[in-house]
Amino acid sequence: MFLAKTFKAASVVLMITATAAPALAGGHRVWVEQWGANNSVGGGQSGHGQRLTVLQDGHSNVSINTQDGHHNSTSVGQAGSNNYVDSHQCGGHNVLGVGQIGSNNSAQTVQCGQRNVTAVVQVGHNNSAGVVSVGSDNTVAIVQN
Repeated sequence: MFLAKTFKAASVVLMITATAAPALAGGHRVWVEQWGANNSVGGGQSGHGQRLTVLQDGHSNVSINTQDGHHNSTSVGQAGSNNYVDSHQCGGHNVLGVGQIGSNNSAQTVQCGQRNVTAVVQVGHNNSAGVVSVGSDNTVAIVQN
């Protein structure tokens, strides 16, 4: 069991390192798909015109994303139970879309800067969403069912 968790943690670190390094310049696209249980991903975008897409299908998934700069875009889709999204946007004109389908999902977002947009859609039971917005002309839309 310990060896499996160590291998999983090393795989996540390797994946983050491999996908985050090229996304520090302008206009790069990163696409991450995870299928199964207990997956996690962390992504950071710095610069302008970056695109990050995360698809997670399984249980107990986690997605942590950061955007620093301008005109960056992140899309996170999670299908399953006990999913979690934590996303920070600093800069201007950044866009974040989160779709969670299942139970006990949580979405936490922070915006700082100008004209950032966040949309969170949660379908299922016992969902929660938290938003902190600092700056001007930022927009947040939360839909829960």
